[in-house]
Amino acid sequence: MTLSSPFQRFNRQEWSALSAGQSLPLTDEDIRSLRGLCDRLSLNEVAKMYLPLSRLLKLRFEAGRELFLAQNAFLGRENERCPFVIAVSGSVAVGKSTFARTLQAMLTRWPGQPNVSLITTDGFLYPNAVLEERNLMRRKGFPESYDLPRLLGFLHAVKSGEEEIAAPVYSHLSYDVLPGQVQMVRHPDILIFEGLNVLQAPHGASVIASDFFDFSIFLHADSDDLETWYVERFLALQRTAFQNPSSYFYRYRTLEQSEAVETAQKIWQEINLPNLMENIQPTRQRADLILHKRCDHEIESVWLRR
Repeated sequence: MTLSSPFQRFNRQEWSALSAGQSLPLTDEDIRSLRGLCDRLSLNEVAKMYLPLSRLLKLRFEAGRELFLAQNAFLGRENERCPFVIAVSGSVAVGKSTFARTLQAMLTRWPGQPNVSLITTDGFLYPNAVLEERNLMRRKGFPESYDLPRLLGFLHAVKSGEEEIAAPVYSHLSYDVLPGQVQMVRHPDILIFEGLNVLQAPHGASVIASDFFDFSIFLHADSDDLETWYVERFLALQRTAFQNPSSYFYRYRTLEQSEAVETAQKIWQEINLPNLMENIQPTRQRADLILHKRCDHEIESVWLRR
């Protein structure tokens, strides 16, 4: 007996048709401001692939809100707040940050202009001093490098409707959590929670991050394409951010291009690829939606959980 897939697959044309003629709320200027380093996001891609997703999320958001209000009425409670949490997961270099920012921009332009917050899990990494003490610097980004109790505590506070919640802040320049700095989340209608391992289900854990998610999205790409994109981004950073004396990677600023490529490939092969294969990729099947990107960064197919 062959089990049917829990996902329904859509090609680009089929998925694009689900936008139902909605108008695009973003402009070319918006896309330029949202696009990350080496990402090739276009207005056409947003129109074809993000508009249907925005429509689907709006349906899920409104249905969730109605269910929450109905349950409150059943229990005789006041209308408490319960933000709708969207998780975004995927490998290093797959384009999560650009995707999450673009999604946030789309959702804030819904009728009623909901308050949409975006938090990344980078801030929940242990500080470098702790990682060094535990000999985990070369495992940074792996599940054990995160302060999981703090991360779960944050999500619990969000779903509990707390008025203000502080999230730690991470600097990609210093490659470390910024001590004493926080990002405040206030009254979000929607929270986008983006990170490598947000769909992890640690063995034996009684509570996991996905317990707090209303919808989860996984960005997928072939590992060879991911490596190519990682190397491209490393070279672009070498010409820009790595030139800053405050950069953790300042030591790479003078590498010849061939040396820089070799260094980036080594980092990918020794750190990012093992994390992808051991921890990130296995969580793909836990997502509600999988977006498969092809080598030109465009989304080739969409897999929606039935």
